[in-house]
Amino acid sequence: MKLNKLFLLFVTTIFLVLAACSDDESKENSEEAAKKAEENLTESGLPIVEEPISLHFMAGKAPTTASDYNEVTVWKKYQDMTNIEIEWEMMPKEGLEEKRNLALASGSYPDVFYTGYMPNNDLIKYGEQGVFLKLNDLIEEHMPNLTKILEEYPDIKKGITFPDGNIYALPTIYDPEFPSLLIGSKPWIREDWLEQLGMEIPETTDEFYEYLKAVKETDLNENGEADEIPFGGTSIGGLRQFLAGSFGINHNGRQHLYTDIDPESKEMRFFPISDNYKELLEYMNKLYSEGLIHESIYTIDATQSYALGSEGLYGGAVVTSAETTYGTEAGGNFVGMLPLEGPDGHRKYTDIGSPLAHMGGFVVTNANENVAATLRWMDYFYSDEGTKLFFMGVEGETYEEKEDGTIDYVDEIKNNPDGLTLEQALKDHITWLGGGYPGIVKEDFFKGAESYPSSLEAAEKLEPYIIEEILPKFTYTQDESKRMAALSADIEKYVDEMQDKFITGNISFSEWDKYVKTIKDMGLEEYMEIEKAAYERYLSN
Repeated sequence: MKLNKLFLLFVTTIFLVLAACSDDESKENSEEAAKKAEENLTESGLPIVEEPISLHFMAGKAPTTASDYNEVTVWKKYQDMTNIEIEWEMMPKEGLEEKRNLALASGSYPDVFYTGYMPNNDLIKYGEQGVFLKLNDLIEEHMPNLTKILEEYPDIKKGITFPDGNIYALPTIYDPEFPSLLIGSKPWIREDWLEQLGMEIPETTDEFYEYLKAVKETDLNENGEADEIPFGGTSIGGLRQFLAGSFGINHNGRQHLYTDIDPESKEMRFFPISDNYKELLEYMNKLYSEGLIHESIYTIDATQSYALGSEGLYGGAVVTSAETTYGTEAGGNFVGMLPLEGPDGHRKYTDIGSPLAHMGGFVVTNANENVAATLRWMDYFYSDEGTKLFFMGVEGETYEEKEDGTIDYVDEIKNNPDGLTLEQALKDHITWLGGGYPGIVKEDFFKGAESYPSSLEAAEKLEPYIIEEILPKFTYTQDESKRMAALSADIEKYVDEMQDKFITGNISFSEWDKYVKTIKDMGLEEYMEIEKAAYERYLSN
């Protein structure tokens, strides 16, 4: 018995010694790898490394992008420029979440999750576990372009910082000097119909109502049918957001559709239970009940809606660009609207997003042995040169520079001889059309609908009325995330459902007090406590 105990003690001791040696060897190997990676770095600029290296990226893939990023013009060019080869593991969007979660659960994950749409609750969960790297000091050390942006726009840095004080992902930034992109969908009105009716562009909610009513009652297209649709679109949300600032709500922008900072009390409020919100819904109910909003706006699909706009039947709409949505001929009849002054004198434009457009587009994991090189690789896309490459491709192959200094895609892409659309012609050259990409988006190099002259002009009209404090989405602790997921699923869903019922008249406004009480009983107090705590942390970051 004594011999057995001694033998067991001996075996245990040997095991512990071997384990310690293994840990020491692993540590030495890790330190050696880090040393080699550092020695391989160039001092600055391109190429990034002296000897070629390979990184494994797991990337979200949209239907509009190529199946194999290794064959895409931009990424082949950038590999030559950097000496860094990317092993692209593609994740189609329809299975992205499942594949991403399986990789994290198994412990077999890439050096980087790229355009992986990593949700904030996963960022802090795996960040606190050490699976995702803390990037605070690493950004300052290896990413001069992003550092410069964060210094110039500290609100972006506040937004990407989590409750524990750490940054776990690199953001998608919309240039604060590109308001058309920040606004996105804009309000449009038929300029030719205004002229026919002898009206000016509406500046109040009453004038807007009178215009819509006149459209309904006048055969403006002179076809002998009452087929004009005063206001149309693919959802009621665009109109609600356009009108919110006319009724004194939604003062912090598109990423906060239920709470804002009350400009009078300076306190955070849940505005869907406010009198202002009720007045907005009453106004929209008036429009809908009189047939001034398309009766099918809740059920129509995008293709049907765009067809009606292309046929010249809409008198007003909220879209990114009337020209790209309804075609040059029909869309050319529209002009950007002004924000409307509401019955109580409110006149702000609130339907605008934060420059911090997305998080979770570039996440570096602890499997990465070339962290500095990886961050320098990404930092290029926060510069003008990198932004030009990412969005425009390669000069002479995908774009050309004109005499006035502007750039545009080559004619083979814009007017493809094989009849391909712009998206189809770009598919083999760039990957930004899928969205979700990290980096910065600038007007000079972005050729989406927001860059059309008419879109820029429409945004310029709205600029003087834009709200002052545009907030990004807040970040939460893990416990807060769990509670907010449950609370918001009930409260926000109920608000949205009741909004539609009030507007369509399926529920009478005599039920308003009951609606408010129901929301409070769903746990609104706790919901607001979490939101207020998140807002206070944002301010103190």
